[in-house]
Amino acid sequence: MLFHEIYSTYYQTASVILREAVRGALTGRELNTIVQKYAFGESMLTIPDGMKKKWRLLRGDFSTPLREEPSLPLTTLEKRWMKAMLLDPRIQLFKPDMAGLEDVEPLFTPEMIVYYDRYSNGDDYTDAGYIRHFRVILDAIRENRNLVISFRSGRQMERRLTVTPYYLEYSEKDDRFRLIAGGYKRRMMINLSRIMECVPAEHGDRMALKEASEDTVTFELEDRRNALERVLLHFSHLEKETKRLDENHYRVTLRYDRQDEIEMVIRILSFGAAVKVTEPESFIRLLRERIQKQKEFAT
Repeated sequence: MLFHEIYSTYYQTASVILREAVRGALTGRELNTIVQKYAFGESMLTIPDGMKKKWRLLRGDFSTPLREEPSLPLTTLEKRWMKAMLLDPRIQLFKPDMAGLEDVEPLFTPEMIVYYDRYSNGDDYTDAGYIRHFRVILDAIRENRNLVISFRSGRQMERRLTVTPYYLEYSEKDDRFRLIAGGYKRRMMINLSRIMECVPAEHGDRMALKEASEDTVTFELEDRRNALERVLLHFSHLEKETKRLDENHYRVTLRYDRQDEIEMVIRILSFGAAVKVTEPESFIRLLRERIQKQKEFAT
Protein backbone atom coordinates (compact mmCIF):
# COMPACT_ATOMS: atom_id res chain seq x y z
CA MET A 1 0.00 0.00 0.00
CA LEU A 2 2.89 2.40 0.69
CA PHE A 3 3.76 2.40 -2.99
CA HIS A 4 0.24 2.17 -4.41
CA GLU A 5 -0.46 4.86 -7.01
CA ILE A 6 -3.51 6.02 -5.04
CA TYR A 7 -3.12 4.82 -1.46
CA SER A 8 0.50 5.98 -1.18
CA THR A 9 -0.84 9.52 -1.40
CA TYR A 10 -2.40 9.09 2.04
CA TYR A 11 0.88 7.87 3.54
CA GLN A 12 2.80 10.74 1.98
CA THR A 13 0.20 13.24 3.20
CA ALA A 14 0.30 11.80 6.72
CA SER A 15 4.10 12.00 6.65
CA VAL A 16 4.03 15.73 5.80
CA ILE A 17 1.47 16.38 8.54
CA LEU A 18 3.50 14.52 11.16
CA ARG A 19 6.74 16.28 10.18
CA GLU A 20 5.04 19.61 10.83
CA ALA A 21 3.61 18.30 14.11
CA VAL A 22 7.02 17.07 15.34
CA ARG A 23 8.43 20.53 14.59
CA GLY A 24 5.59 22.10 16.57
CA ALA A 25 4.40 24.09 13.55
CA LEU A 26 1.06 22.35 12.89
CA THR A 27 -2.24 24.18 13.27
CA GLY A 28 -5.77 23.31 12.19
CA ARG A 29 -5.51 25.60 9.18
CA GLU A 30 -2.11 24.14 8.22
CA LEU A 31 -3.49 20.61 8.53
CA ASN A 32 -6.31 21.42 6.09
CA THR A 33 -3.89 23.14 3.71
CA ILE A 34 -1.61 20.07 3.63
CA VAL A 35 -4.53 17.70 2.96
CA GLN A 36 -5.80 19.90 0.12
CA LYS A 37 -2.32 20.17 -1.41
CA TYR A 38 -1.12 16.57 -1.17
CA ALA A 39 -4.28 14.42 -1.10
CA PHE A 40 -7.69 14.48 -2.80
CA GLY A 41 -10.68 16.77 -2.36
CA GLU A 42 -12.71 14.13 -0.53
CA SER A 43 -9.76 13.40 1.81
CA MET A 44 -10.98 16.25 4.01
CA LEU A 45 -13.71 13.82 5.11
CA THR A 46 -11.29 11.21 6.43
CA ILE A 47 -7.68 12.28 7.06
CA PRO A 48 -8.05 15.03 9.74
CA ASP A 49 -10.45 12.96 11.90
CA GLY A 50 -8.46 9.80 11.23
CA MET A 51 -5.20 11.37 12.40
CA LYS A 52 -6.80 12.43 15.69
CA LYS A 53 -9.35 9.75 16.59
CA LYS A 54 -8.74 6.55 14.66
CA TRP A 55 -4.94 6.45 14.37
CA ARG A 56 -4.20 8.68 17.41
CA LEU A 57 -1.23 10.32 15.75
CA LEU A 58 -2.34 13.83 16.65
CA ARG A 59 -3.54 15.30 19.93
CA GLY A 60 -6.26 17.88 20.28
CA ASP A 61 -3.72 20.72 20.21
CA PHE A 62 -2.19 19.31 16.96
CA SER A 63 0.93 18.04 18.70
CA THR A 64 2.01 14.41 18.20
CA PRO A 65 3.28 11.64 20.48
CA LEU A 66 6.02 10.96 17.91
CA ARG A 67 9.50 12.21 18.83
CA GLU A 68 11.19 11.82 15.44
CA GLU A 69 10.10 12.91 11.99
CA PRO A 70 8.72 9.94 10.01
CA SER A 71 10.58 8.43 7.07
CA LEU A 72 9.39 5.92 4.47
CA PRO A 73 12.32 3.72 3.33
CA LEU A 74 11.49 1.08 0.72
CA THR A 75 11.18 -2.48 1.94
CA THR A 76 12.11 -5.51 -0.15
CA LEU A 77 8.42 -6.17 -0.71
CA GLU A 78 7.90 -2.64 -2.00
CA LYS A 79 10.88 -2.95 -4.33
CA ARG A 80 9.44 -6.18 -5.72
CA TRP A 81 6.08 -4.47 -6.19
CA MET A 82 7.80 -1.54 -7.89
CA LYS A 83 9.67 -3.89 -10.24
CA ALA A 84 6.38 -5.59 -11.12
CA MET A 85 4.73 -2.25 -11.92
CA LEU A 86 7.64 -1.18 -14.13
CA LEU A 87 7.26 -4.37 -16.19
CA ASP A 88 3.77 -3.27 -17.28
CA PRO A 89 3.97 -2.56 -21.04
CA ARG A 90 1.99 0.66 -20.57
CA ILE A 91 4.55 1.98 -18.11
CA GLN A 92 7.35 0.86 -20.43
CA LEU A 93 6.03 3.39 -22.96
CA PHE A 94 7.40 6.14 -20.69
CA LYS A 95 10.94 4.65 -20.61
CA PRO A 96 11.05 4.35 -16.80
CA ASP A 97 14.37 4.32 -14.96
CA MET A 98 14.83 0.88 -13.36
CA ALA A 99 18.24 1.63 -11.87
CA GLY A 100 18.71 -0.10 -8.53
CA LEU A 101 16.13 -2.78 -9.28
CA GLU A 102 18.22 -4.94 -11.61
CA ASP A 103 18.59 -7.80 -9.10
CA VAL A 104 15.09 -7.49 -7.62
CA GLU A 105 12.63 -10.28 -8.43
CA PRO A 106 9.23 -8.87 -9.43
CA LEU A 107 6.34 -9.66 -7.14
CA PHE A 108 4.33 -10.76 -10.20
CA THR A 109 4.51 -10.46 -13.97
CA PRO A 110 1.97 -8.99 -16.44
CA GLU A 111 1.11 -12.50 -17.67
CA MET A 112 -0.28 -13.37 -14.22
CA ILE A 113 -3.02 -10.71 -14.37
CA VAL A 114 -6.45 -11.53 -15.78
CA TYR A 115 -8.72 -8.56 -16.59
CA TYR A 116 -12.44 -9.31 -16.46
CA ASP A 117 -13.95 -5.80 -16.63
CA ARG A 118 -12.55 -4.32 -19.84
CA TYR A 119 -12.56 -4.97 -23.57
CA SER A 120 -10.04 -7.49 -24.88
CA ASN A 121 -9.11 -5.62 -28.07
CA GLY A 122 -7.06 -2.85 -26.47
CA ASP A 123 -3.92 -1.22 -27.85
CA ASP A 124 -0.84 -3.30 -28.65
CA TYR A 125 1.73 -1.67 -26.37
CA THR A 126 4.54 -3.85 -27.69
CA ASP A 127 4.17 -2.75 -31.33
CA ALA A 128 7.31 -0.87 -32.44
CA GLY A 129 5.33 1.74 -34.41
CA TYR A 130 2.94 2.34 -31.51
CA ILE A 131 5.86 2.83 -29.10
CA ARG A 132 7.57 5.26 -31.51
CA HIS A 133 4.40 7.33 -31.98
CA PHE A 134 3.73 7.40 -28.24
CA ARG A 135 7.20 8.73 -27.44
CA VAL A 136 7.13 11.31 -30.24
CA ILE A 137 3.83 12.61 -28.83
CA LEU A 138 5.18 12.57 -25.28
CA ASP A 139 8.25 14.58 -26.30
CA ALA A 140 6.09 17.07 -28.21
CA ILE A 141 3.87 17.62 -25.15
CA ARG A 142 6.89 18.22 -22.95
CA GLU A 143 8.55 20.54 -25.48
CA ASN A 144 5.36 22.42 -26.46
CA ARG A 145 5.77 21.49 -30.14
CA ASN A 146 3.16 20.91 -32.82
CA LEU A 147 2.81 17.55 -34.57
CA VAL A 148 1.88 16.42 -38.06
CA ILE A 149 -0.25 13.28 -37.68
CA SER A 150 -1.62 10.88 -40.27
CA PHE A 151 -4.38 8.65 -38.92
CA ARG A 152 -7.50 6.66 -39.77
CA SER A 153 -10.76 8.15 -38.58
CA GLY A 154 -13.57 6.11 -37.06
CA ARG A 155 -14.96 5.72 -40.58
CA GLN A 156 -11.59 4.37 -41.80
CA MET A 157 -10.84 7.55 -43.77
CA GLU A 158 -7.20 8.62 -43.86
CA ARG A 159 -6.51 12.13 -42.59
CA ARG A 160 -3.38 14.24 -42.17
CA LEU A 161 -3.46 17.17 -39.75
CA THR A 162 -1.20 19.54 -37.87
CA VAL A 163 -2.21 19.63 -34.21
CA THR A 164 -0.98 20.93 -30.87
CA PRO A 165 -0.77 18.01 -28.40
CA TYR A 166 -1.87 18.80 -24.85
CA TYR A 167 -2.08 15.48 -23.02
CA LEU A 168 -2.49 11.72 -23.33
CA GLU A 169 -5.56 10.08 -21.86
CA TYR A 170 -6.00 6.42 -20.92
CA SER A 171 -9.35 4.62 -21.02
CA GLU A 172 -9.44 1.81 -18.48
CA LYS A 173 -12.46 0.09 -20.01
CA ASP A 174 -11.20 0.30 -23.60
CA ASP A 175 -7.55 -0.29 -22.61
CA ARG A 176 -6.49 2.42 -25.05
CA PHE A 177 -4.49 5.64 -25.07
CA ARG A 178 -5.77 8.63 -26.95
CA LEU A 179 -4.28 12.01 -27.72
CA ILE A 180 -6.13 15.17 -26.73
CA ALA A 181 -4.99 18.00 -28.99
CA GLY A 182 -5.90 21.42 -30.28
CA GLY A 183 -6.73 21.52 -33.98
CA TYR A 184 -7.91 24.17 -36.39
CA LYS A 185 -11.06 25.56 -34.73
CA ARG A 186 -11.76 22.28 -32.94
CA ARG A 187 -10.77 19.90 -30.16
CA MET A 188 -9.13 16.69 -31.41
CA MET A 189 -9.31 13.26 -29.77
CA ILE A 190 -7.24 10.66 -31.64
CA ASN A 191 -6.78 7.01 -30.66
CA LEU A 192 -3.07 6.20 -30.79
CA SER A 193 -3.79 2.83 -32.40
CA ARG A 194 -5.18 4.67 -35.46
CA ILE A 195 -2.06 6.77 -36.01
CA MET A 196 -0.07 5.76 -39.11
CA GLU A 197 2.58 8.48 -38.98
CA CYS A 198 3.54 11.05 -36.37
CA VAL A 199 6.36 13.60 -36.76
CA PRO A 200 7.21 16.95 -35.16
CA ALA A 201 6.05 19.99 -37.16
CA GLU A 202 8.84 22.25 -38.39
CA HIS A 203 6.99 25.41 -37.45
CA GLY A 204 3.54 26.74 -36.59
CA ASP A 205 1.78 28.55 -33.77
CA ARG A 206 0.20 26.61 -30.94
CA MET A 207 -3.51 25.99 -31.37
CA ALA A 208 -5.79 26.47 -28.40
CA LEU A 209 -7.47 23.47 -26.79
CA LYS A 210 -11.18 24.11 -26.85
CA GLU A 211 -13.21 23.16 -23.80
CA ALA A 212 -14.61 19.64 -23.75
CA SER A 213 -18.35 19.12 -23.81
CA GLU A 214 -18.90 18.33 -20.13
CA ASP A 215 -21.80 16.63 -18.38
CA THR A 216 -22.52 15.65 -14.80
CA VAL A 217 -24.11 12.64 -13.15
CA THR A 218 -25.31 12.54 -9.56
CA PHE A 219 -25.85 9.37 -7.56
CA GLU A 220 -26.40 8.33 -3.97
CA LEU A 221 -24.48 5.44 -2.49
CA GLU A 222 -24.75 3.31 0.60
CA ASP A 223 -21.37 2.75 2.19
CA ARG A 224 -21.49 -1.02 2.50
CA ARG A 225 -18.50 -3.24 1.74
CA ASN A 226 -16.33 -0.09 1.47
CA ALA A 227 -18.49 1.26 -1.38
CA LEU A 228 -17.47 4.88 -0.73
CA GLU A 229 -13.78 4.06 -0.82
CA ARG A 230 -14.17 1.94 -3.96
CA VAL A 231 -16.19 4.63 -5.78
CA LEU A 232 -13.82 7.47 -4.90
CA LEU A 233 -10.83 5.37 -5.93
CA HIS A 234 -12.47 4.27 -9.17
CA PHE A 235 -13.35 7.84 -10.16
CA SER A 236 -10.30 9.53 -8.62
CA HIS A 237 -9.32 11.08 -11.97
CA LEU A 238 -12.62 12.97 -12.32
CA GLU A 239 -13.65 16.25 -10.75
CA LYS A 240 -16.27 15.48 -8.14
CA GLU A 241 -18.32 16.74 -5.20
CA THR A 242 -19.03 14.42 -2.28
CA LYS A 243 -21.58 15.17 0.44
CA ARG A 244 -22.39 13.03 3.48
CA LEU A 245 -26.16 12.55 3.90
CA ASP A 246 -26.02 10.47 7.09
CA GLU A 247 -23.78 7.91 8.73
CA ASN A 248 -23.80 5.47 5.78
CA HIS A 249 -25.15 7.42 2.80
CA TYR A 250 -23.43 9.91 0.49
CA ARG A 251 -24.30 11.96 -2.57
CA VAL A 252 -21.63 12.13 -5.28
CA THR A 253 -21.63 14.35 -8.36
CA LEU A 254 -19.13 13.54 -11.11
CA ARG A 255 -18.11 15.72 -14.05
CA TYR A 256 -17.08 13.83 -17.17
CA ASP A 257 -16.42 14.30 -20.87
CA ARG A 258 -19.62 13.77 -22.85
CA GLN A 259 -17.72 11.58 -25.31
CA ASP A 260 -17.14 9.10 -22.46
CA GLU A 261 -20.82 8.78 -21.54
CA ILE A 262 -21.24 5.11 -22.48
CA GLU A 263 -18.10 4.22 -20.55
CA MET A 264 -19.50 6.09 -17.53
CA VAL A 265 -22.74 4.10 -17.77
CA ILE A 266 -20.81 0.82 -17.74
CA ARG A 267 -18.58 1.88 -14.86
CA ILE A 268 -21.44 3.06 -12.65
CA LEU A 269 -23.41 -0.12 -13.32
CA SER A 270 -20.43 -2.14 -12.09
CA PHE A 271 -21.20 -0.99 -8.50
CA GLY A 272 -24.61 -2.63 -8.57
CA ALA A 273 -27.22 -1.85 -5.90
CA ALA A 274 -24.78 0.19 -3.79
CA VAL A 275 -25.23 3.13 -6.19
CA LYS A 276 -28.50 4.80 -7.26
CA VAL A 277 -28.33 7.48 -9.97
CA THR A 278 -30.68 10.38 -9.22
CA GLU A 279 -29.98 12.76 -12.11
CA PRO A 280 -29.98 13.66 -14.94
CA GLU A 281 -32.94 11.82 -16.40
CA SER A 282 -31.10 11.30 -19.71
CA PHE A 283 -28.37 9.31 -17.89
CA ILE A 284 -30.96 7.25 -16.01
CA ARG A 285 -32.56 6.43 -19.36
CA LEU A 286 -29.20 5.20 -20.68
CA LEU A 287 -28.81 2.98 -17.60
CA ARG A 288 -32.22 1.44 -18.17
CA GLU A 289 -31.47 0.80 -21.83
CA ARG A 290 -28.16 -0.84 -20.93
CA ILE A 291 -29.76 -3.07 -18.31
CA GLN A 292 -32.52 -4.07 -20.75
CA LYS A 293 -29.92 -5.06 -23.35
CA GLN A 294 -28.09 -7.14 -20.77
CA LYS A 295 -31.32 -8.91 -19.83
CA GLU A 296 -32.11 -9.65 -23.47
CA PHE A 297 -28.59 -10.95 -24.04
CA ALA A 298 -28.84 -13.19 -20.98
CA THR A 299 -32.06 -14.77 -22.24
